[in-house]
Amino acid sequence: MKIMFNKVHSSPASPPGRTAHLSFSGLCAGYPGRLVLREISAEIPKLATTVLVGPNGSGKSTLLGVLAGVIHPTSGDLHRAGGRRPAFVPQRGAVGDTLPLTVRQTVEMGRWGDRGPWRRLTRQDHATVDAALDRLEIRDLAARQLGELSGGQRQRALIAQGLAQESDLLLLDEPTTALDPESRERIGTLLTALVADGVTVVQATHDLTVARAADACLLLQDGRLAGQGHPDQVLTTSALARVWQTL
Repeated sequence: MKIMFNKVHSSPASPPGRTAHLSFSGLCAGYPGRLVLREISAEIPKLATTVLVGPNGSGKSTLLGVLAGVIHPTSGDLHRAGGRRPAFVPQRGAVGDTLPLTVRQTVEMGRWGDRGPWRRLTRQDHATVDAALDRLEIRDLAARQLGELSGGQRQRALIAQGLAQESDLLLLDEPTTALDPESRERIGTLLTALVADGVTVVQATHDLTVARAADACLLLQDGRLAGQGHPDQVLTTSALARVWQTL
């Protein structure tokens, strides 16, 4: 498995005028005794929102884990532009309600990649955390326990943790699932603004409304790539019926 961080040049798979932030070919990955991703080859355009769409078990979360560097592929090539680590926001359910963490402590964990968990945060680190809290409009919740929050508030805290990492690549696993319409709209507006600020956003989603508003789409089925391109071209009625009929 080769992971490269040199500049990635554009190809026909990237939208016109955009280079690829991530490019991978022949990617295979999974868990002990279970292969999930099977020979995936695609590109993630830079300064755009890309959605990963597919049924449960299609490989969306596994692909995000590979792109985040928390799952090691068994084979294939992955090329990443830039040198910063990706910021990864897992599903809300992956973070325990009983963890004795305040919102501020949760967001401060986003600085650990630079400082480590045992080193004191600097003044600049604290300013970065404050900026992330303000960006997600949760500064007033900073002293609250994470487990006390509503679903939308908690998701905003996790996204703030991702922003505190100051990466140019933000990966999110189902960031709006089970949220109320106001929270979904708030997060959607934020992600659009982040792209305008120079961040590449990749999110797994079941929400076809969210998916169709993205710049690019990867459609997954049984760990394989069933389609890639603009959502209007990929998420057709026939393609969705073909992918979901395997359930």
